[in-house]
Amino acid sequence: MSQPPRRPKTTTDARSAAEAAFKAVTAPRVETPSVRPAIPGAKEQVTLRIDQDVLEHFREGGPGWQDRINEALRKAAGK
Repeated sequence: MSQPPRRPKTTTDARSAAEAAFKAVTAPRVETPSVRPAIPGAKEQVTLRIDQDVLEHFREGGPGWQDRINEALRKAAGK
């Protein structure tokens, strides 16, 4: 008795291949942010956690407290 010819093994079935193709087309694309040219002297908004007593110290001086914090950080950075 001879055996029927074997079918070659497939690594993925049709359903898996269809799902992969569907995901490739419908998945949200991750866009890389565009690099903005640096503007000399421009400031960047950040979120920074500062101890309450330190923040109160700078705010006690009235308006301009953010500039005073910036100047203190600049001095600490040696600039």
